[in-house]
Amino acid sequence: MALVGVDLMIGKLVSILENEASLLGGVYDELNELKRELKSMRSCLEDADRKRALTQGEKSWVEDVRDMCNPVEDIIEEFIYHMNKPQKGGKFTKHLYRAIKFPQNLLEMHRVASRLQDINKKLKFIPERRQRYLLDPVQVTISNENQRRVQNDSEALLFAKDDHLVGMEDDERLLVKWLTDEYPGRSVISVVGMGGSGKSTLAAKVYKNQIIKQHFDCCAWIVVSQNYVIEDIFRRMIEEFYGSTNGKVPADLSSMRYKELLRVLVDYLAPKRYTIILDDVWDRNLWTDINVSLQDEGRRSRVILTTRKEEITLSSFGVKSYVHNITPLKPSDSWDLFCVKAFSSRSCPEELQHMATELIRKCGGLPLALLALGGVMCSKKTLSEWIDFSSGLNRELRNNPGLEVVKGILFLSFSDLPYQLKRCFLYCSIFPEDYQMYRMKLVRLWIAEGFIEHDKAKSPKLLAEEYFEELVHRNMLQAVSRTHTGQPITCQMHDLVRELALSMSEAEKFSVVYNGEGSDEKVSTAPRLSIQTTSREIKSITGLAKVRSLFVFLANLIPLSSAITLPTGLRLIRVLYLEDVPIEKLPDEFGDLFNLMYLNLKGTKLKELPKYIERLRNLKTIDIRGTKIDVVPDGIGKLQKLQNIHAYHDNPNVDNFCFVFGTTFPSSICKLHGLKVLDCVTAAPSLLKQLRNMTELISFGITNVRKEDEKDLCISVQSMSRLCNLFVMVSDEEEYLKMDSPSFAPPGIDTLVLVGKLEKVPRWFCSLQNLTSLYLHCSKLIEDVLPHIQALANLGELALINAYAGSKLCFSTGFNKLVCLYFRSLSKLDEIIIERGVMQGLQKIYVGNCTELKVLPRGIEHLASLEKLDLVSPVSTELLNSIRGEDSVDRPRVRHIPEINHFFESDCGISHESLSGSPIELCQRRLSTLCIKANEANLIAALFAMLRYCHNTASFGRLQG
Repeated sequence: MALVGVDLMIGKLVSILENEASLLGGVYDELNELKRELKSMRSCLEDADRKRALTQGEKSWVEDVRDMCNPVEDIIEEFIYHMNKPQKGGKFTKHLYRAIKFPQNLLEMHRVASRLQDINKKLKFIPERRQRYLLDPVQVTISNENQRRVQNDSEALLFAKDDHLVGMEDDERLLVKWLTDEYPGRSVISVVGMGGSGKSTLAAKVYKNQIIKQHFDCCAWIVVSQNYVIEDIFRRMIEEFYGSTNGKVPADLSSMRYKELLRVLVDYLAPKRYTIILDDVWDRNLWTDINVSLQDEGRRSRVILTTRKEEITLSSFGVKSYVHNITPLKPSDSWDLFCVKAFSSRSCPEELQHMATELIRKCGGLPLALLALGGVMCSKKTLSEWIDFSSGLNRELRNNPGLEVVKGILFLSFSDLPYQLKRCFLYCSIFPEDYQMYRMKLVRLWIAEGFIEHDKAKSPKLLAEEYFEELVHRNMLQAVSRTHTGQPITCQMHDLVRELALSMSEAEKFSVVYNGEGSDEKVSTAPRLSIQTTSREIKSITGLAKVRSLFVFLANLIPLSSAITLPTGLRLIRVLYLEDVPIEKLPDEFGDLFNLMYLNLKGTKLKELPKYIERLRNLKTIDIRGTKIDVVPDGIGKLQKLQNIHAYHDNPNVDNFCFVFGTTFPSSICKLHGLKVLDCVTAAPSLLKQLRNMTELISFGITNVRKEDEKDLCISVQSMSRLCNLFVMVSDEEEYLKMDSPSFAPPGIDTLVLVGKLEKVPRWFCSLQNLTSLYLHCSKLIEDVLPHIQALANLGELALINAYAGSKLCFSTGFNKLVCLYFRSLSKLDEIIIERGVMQGLQKIYVGNCTELKVLPRGIEHLASLEKLDLVSPVSTELLNSIRGEDSVDRPRVRHIPEINHFFESDCGISHESLSGSPIELCQRRLSTLCIKANEANLIAALFAMLRYCHNTASFGRLQG
């Protein structure tokens, strides 16, 4: 954590020296000297970061370094702001202005150089560079104390009662089954979950199970530290294995070297069937180090490892392997576990039920947190005590000894992050509690913030995406939705993890969340400010000159009809995040935000972009989706650094053919040769002819296309050789989508959405071997599309929405990677045939508004991987009755499907009938009304407009956020 501020500062200095050299000629020497000094600091701080904890003296030194760096950023950016101050008036006025400004610039350069020299001089007051930055090793660090506590707690589980294993009975049975199966060789069972999720508790329960004790000749329980020594691991294994059989441990064990230890283990285990638990594994190399000692001659030995890092479970162990993901406890189990600890029973006093429910919710099904909070709350008897504790949970996490175990466990995960990931992780705490963060949104924000290093082998976008997936794999972020290939689309932070991140961010002056409480002093010192309050007008918040990133989250807190006024004094801002904030106009002073890189206006009440948009020369991303902006000003073509434009608008009438609208752009947009994303633009003749110049686009959407646009559109799309995602919509439902050119789409297309009538299936479909998602809407094809796409090697999602006018669809071959299959509004379809062996990986089938379909797809019983079948009204009564109830005629054919749903409209809104499960479960769940959460809005749209669903959640939504 200590590295974050200095590391970012160095990166910005390098960028400034490269990009603003012409402006900084007068202070270049001072900046170079400062850069050399900071690089030395950086090397030192990297060493400190790897130690994971600092002494008080080192903490003080780090704070001095950070305080020294902060004014440097202010000085440089203030200077560039001064040099870039816009010149107004005619040509003569501008020449006169420059003549007058020249000596002012010299004075400004002199002033900046003097200030930088002063900072360098202060640095020189510290003794020699090597000595002043060399950090002495710490004998006992906080991190080591945390690791020792974790190891002790883990080993204590072997002697504890099992009353903490609540809601994990099924998990235990599964692990016992895997441990005792008949597979003759070794196998590895990975149990993965975030810190405190109950991995060790579950493993200990299984380890103590009498069936396991009797099944294996010897066993061992090893807690693996973050910085293990393999010889120490071997010694503990020998002690554990010998001890489990009451054998005599070799007397000279402590003096044995690697080779001798290895020989003892190999000789001892050779004739035995063993099991070993490797608890809390951090390093994927552990298996390579330990594997040679765990030999097996077909005796069915087993290894269980628990880890909070998903990447370890993806390792190639070279033996049969299983992976079990620990899921959060159910609400009822969470309640039981908390109440038993807090009240010594499963009941809660009525006056405390609301507060107890809120605390349990914050625990998010995390057993460790439930136990720790329950233990703390057992001493609090009055409602006021509970309220005080809950409102100050952030403070309690930092200071309450009863929660030290929770803080320690979560901090270990944070301390294990590489320094590049630490700032990306802390950044996520800027968003409100339970906020769903889109992958691509975070990627673009991280890039705008300067978090992503320059890498010759990888683009910043690719590197940032890897960071995102790494945080998910490490269980620091929780994936909420995924693509059909398993790639995370959205994620959120566990509440307690967020509380920990918030406290660290504030302590390190990384960011501040302002909720209307306390003074504005901490706001004025924060480089990143997240406003999450309506307690008073946010325009009254002052002292924002140092703020570089401003987030405002108000959509769910104030009436959408009331407009608000934004705060002032933001001239050095880089990131402006105003999504769903009811503003009607951008202040004129925003035209001076030369440093602005990321502008999110999605869902605001803006009707137009101001003409001064052309002055935001550093802008890289702009999002105007869901606004009232229909036309973008011509000046946008001057923003040569612009890479991402999001500008499509959803139609409130979800059943309308035009479920999405584009935005009218000037032809000057085609001057932006570096643009990567343009979704969506309204077709116009002058624009279509010039789109062919935009060869760097990777995501492109266009609406209002007409038949006569075919030639220009084909030429333009063909020129986009890097294109991965393409969305094309015609002007109205009767317009034909003409795309008959044999090489219409670049072969690298990943997602294709076509909206409009097709005379025939485009023959170039079969060339799209990289295609993973295909959505056809209102195609009204008479020709069967399936033979033309069945051989596509990577097709994982297929949606046919009013796309086929035939009565029969037959999946006879191919579709080897298809995971999700959607049918919607196929009015004549009365038969679906799935031949045996086809679509063996299919996981989900969606059928909606196919009223002629009276029976299930023939062959559905052969789809062993099918997990979900959704039937959305209108759907035929015959089809529903064929699988409703255990005695229904087709019930045996769908019994292998875990989840079967029927969605329909009722007086209560959208209702849900479960058609899966036992008869008792059906009685309990049938006709239960769905409790729709805000983050499920796209799902609801899917029930009545499948393509909207595809568009928002599966194609552009997953790319843009």
